[in-house]
Order: sequence, then C-alpha cells, then structure tokens
Amino acid sequence: MYAPERLSLGLGLGALLASLALVHPLALVGGALVGVFRLPFLLGFILVFFRSLLFPLPLPPSGPLEAEGVVQRGILHTSSGAVHVNPPLEDGVYHLKGRIVPPAPPRLPGGLDEQTWLLGQGIRAVFKVETVLEQTPVPDGREVFRTRLRDGLSPRVARMMEALTLGEKQGLGDYAAFQESGLAHLLALSGLHVGLLAAFFVLLLFPLGPSRYLLALLGLLLYLGLVGPNPSLLRATLMAGLSLLGLFFGLGRSSLLSALGVAFFFQMLLSPWTIFSLSLQLSYLATLGLALGLPALPKAKGGLGVVQGAFWTTLSAQALALPFLLHHFHLLPLLSPLANLFALPLVGVLVPLGFLKLLLGDLLAPVVEPLARLLLALTHLFAQGPQLVWGEISFAGFALYYLGLLPLGLALYRKLSWEKALLLTSLPLAFSLLSAWPKPVEALRLGQDAFFFRLGQREVLFLMGREDPEGVARALKALGVGALEVLVAEEGPARILQRALPVGRVIHPGREALDLSTGGLRLEVRKDGWTLFFSGYTARGAFKEGPVEIAGKGRTWSLPPGLKEAASLRLALGYAW
Repeated sequence: MYAPERLSLGLGLGALLASLALVHPLALVGGALVGVFRLPFLLGFILVFFRSLLFPLPLPPSGPLEAEGVVQRGILHTSSGAVHVNPPLEDGVYHLKGRIVPPAPPRLPGGLDEQTWLLGQGIRAVFKVETVLEQTPVPDGREVFRTRLRDGLSPRVARMMEALTLGEKQGLGDYAAFQESGLAHLLALSGLHVGLLAAFFVLLLFPLGPSRYLLALLGLLLYLGLVGPNPSLLRATLMAGLSLLGLFFGLGRSSLLSALGVAFFFQMLLSPWTIFSLSLQLSYLATLGLALGLPALPKAKGGLGVVQGAFWTTLSAQALALPFLLHHFHLLPLLSPLANLFALPLVGVLVPLGFLKLLLGDLLAPVVEPLARLLLALTHLFAQGPQLVWGEISFAGFALYYLGLLPLGLALYRKLSWEKALLLTSLPLAFSLLSAWPKPVEALRLGQDAFFFRLGQREVLFLMGREDPEGVARALKALGVGALEVLVAEEGPARILQRALPVGRVIHPGREALDLSTGGLRLEVRKDGWTLFFSGYTARGAFKEGPVEIAGKGRTWSLPPGLKEAASLRLALGYAW
C-alpha cells in the first residue's frame, strides 16, 4: 500500500471508529487497527471523537412551547437547533405552537425507524404542530429550474427527469418499477451523477486548459447547492473535488481508495451523526466495493470488455452493500446486472442533458423525451423479472455474510487459493442455512388489526380493514414472506396485497361459509368470523373489532386489536420440524 493511500485510509478508518464508538463502546475493539495505520488513524479518531463530544447535537426541551424559524423540506430551523415538523408544512417562515415529542419507533416490521432516520440528518426530536400562529411563504428558488426542466416534456417523463436530475421523487408513479428492476439507484443522486457531470464539464471546457478543472469543481458545487447536500451527493462531490484539484495542480488524479478515505474523514468531521444515514452507508459501501473489486477482476478487450466491465461494476458495487439493501428494502431484482447494462448508457446521456435543460428549457425537449421514454420502457420490462424477497437481517446475519465474503476477496487478490476460499466461504453459508431451520410457528398482530400466522413454510393473513395494506405488504417482506398461502381481506386491500406478492387463495369476509384445508392447516370461514387450525393450535377471530384468541397444548393467548398508531405484537408458539 502506497504512503498516500495509507494516510487517507488511516484518517478514514479512525473517523469510522470514532463515529461507531458514539453508537456503541464495543466499536473501540477496532482500535487494533492503530498498529497498521498509526498516526493517521489516531489523528482521524481523535479529531472526530472530540468534535462529537465538544459539539453534540442539541436536544430541544420536551413539552409544549412556541417556536419561530424557517421550515425547509419538513425541517424547522430555529436559533436553538433543528427539529422535524409533524404534520408536514410547506417551506416558509413560521411562528408555531406545539410540543416537542420523541421520534416514533417503527410500528410494523420494516417500518420507518424515525429516530435513526432523523439522527442521520442531525435531528433528535419532532415538533408536533398544534397551531400555526403566523406564516410567511418563502419563494422556492428552485422552481424556475423545475419549470425549465419540465418544459416541453410529457408529465410522466417530466416527473422522471425531476427525480433523475434533482432527486425529487415525490409523485413519481414509476418509482416502484425502478425498485423492482434494480435501477432505483439511478434516481439517488450520488457518485454516478457527479461523475457524469464532472466528465461533462471537463470535456465541455477543454479549450480552457487546466482552469477547466476548477470550473468543473465550481459547477459541481453549484449543483450541490441546487439539489441540497444529501450525504451520498456530498461524498461524491468531496471525492470528485479531490481528483479535480489534483489534476489542476498537476499531481494527477487521486486513487479511488485514497479519495474515499479522505472524503469520509471530512464528512464525519463535519457531521459525525450522518453515520446513521442509510444513504451514506450505501454510498460508501458501494464505492468501497468498486475500489476493491474492479482493479482485481479480469478485463476483456473490445465489445466484450464493455459488457464485462458493466457487469463487474454492478457486481462490485453491490457486493459490500448487499446485506444492507436486503435488510432495508427486502428485495433483490435478479436481473439487475442486465438492467444496468442497458440503462447506464441512457442515463449517461440523460444526466448531462437534464443539467443543460435546467438552463436551456424546452430547447432540448425533443432529444430528452424519446430517451427518457426508452429508459422508462426498459425499467418496466426488467421490473417483470424474478425477485428475491429477503427479511430483516440480524447482526449475526451481517457477520456471516462478510465472513463468507472475505475469503473470496483474498482469493481475488491471490492471497488465498480458490479451493481454500470456497471451502472457507461455505462454512458461514452452511451455518446460515442451518440457523434458518426449523421454521417458526408464530402469530403476529401487524399494527391495528392485521393478523398474520406463520406455520412453518405456510403463511396466512387476515386483513380486517383499518391497517394500511401497503404498510402490511412492506411488513410481510421484512418478515421474509415471499408468498401467502391464504389471504382473507376485502377486495380493495386484497388487490394491493396481490400486486406486492403472490397469493395462493383470496377469501373475502362475510360472503359465504367456506371450509378450506391445505398443507396441514384448516380454515373455517363464517359470516361473522373465522377459525384456523394449525400445528396443534386453534385461532379464532371476528370480522368486526375484537381480539384473536389462540389455544393449544394446554395454554391460551389473546391478541387484542390495536389502537391507531399501535405497534405490532408477536407471539412465538414453537417450531415446525
């Protein structure tokens, strides 16, 4: 490892340890790395750790109060700090009356963890608005750019270009298709956008000589100011800035690994709490995967090399981030590498065109419209491909994944034979497969009145009507449910669930008496209620409000319906051998 890389990696790892130590003291075990990186590691750790202690996040006083400040993108900025506003308010200057409340925990499996989400933005509390005492609208300086971006485009393409260029995904009806095709990362402003814009600026300003690098950096900073400094975009801009400055001063372009370490150090020094941001975590893990994987992977020449390079890029970017993607999004599109192979060239043209359209308006619409429509068509085509559904991953699951990945990485760098690497990788894999057996037998109340029964390999859901079916669908994916054996729900909610995952049998309550037997379970549906027999247990519930009573093996339990905003309940009954 070269001295500059050792220095930058030492700074980055020291900053990482300091940030993690603020989350849990056990992270200090990583201090063993000081023997490898020495002074840079110590410097990164000390600066970030003491910056966090000396300038902690302010915690507003709890209880009722009045507050004055500016609301921007759902955040109220006051003289004493920032708080999240609930319910959301339009941007403007406000005088508000309300109370400070703690962030809400997730209600459903896979639901929003508001505390972690807000900590990633440097916020520790929520302002519950009761009365708006005074409001002064503030003109949105970005509206003129939005108008130019939309000019001459069809509404559907305009919404996609807003997401692709400005990162504004509200109202994008095609977003689910981007997720299901493995192309959602194209709409997350990060290294791809910054890299494309930096290359575009450098080529456009080529006649200006070395000055073009400074002007390109200025263009990136203006873009950052326009769309807002989200963690992944800030990371990419810091890394691109280091390379552009190196080229301007004649030092050459910094290596990807060096720029990554320095960028992480400065980002943690600026705001150590962004370690909680999922956007930051995925951005750095994907970039680290590229920095470690691409140099060691084989490279072909000609057209095959282009195809192979696109495949290796997708694979390297996902290798380290994969467990985080599965844990938070519960979905892995299996055709993602192929989808990216076709979509990336289109995005490579659309991102610079979108930036120019912010300035030129409808002049570029005849070029942007057909290219954007082609990207949408590809997205929906690949969204029909097979999906791997995965539930939330435990700490042990994360550890097993990276333990299994490590020998493959060592073999890639010829530090270990492939035979030994595959043998070592098979051990965590085998342990992971064994830990998933036997399958649990359990009953859950999801939110207010959705009752879910997992019977080994079979799952049954009763959706009574008050709980949001889309939230229930996300919860089922977080539980690792790939398909439902039986769904009991009204027609509207049932259609939403069926769009989210396969359903074997749909039963609409209150229609007619029905007896159903399948795979070791028996369901009796009557006009006013239902009875489920499974694994030696009996569960009974009514279609109107009421508890679900469960009895079996000499014991009884009751799962009462929840109030509004109620959290979920889980009852572990045993295992299916």
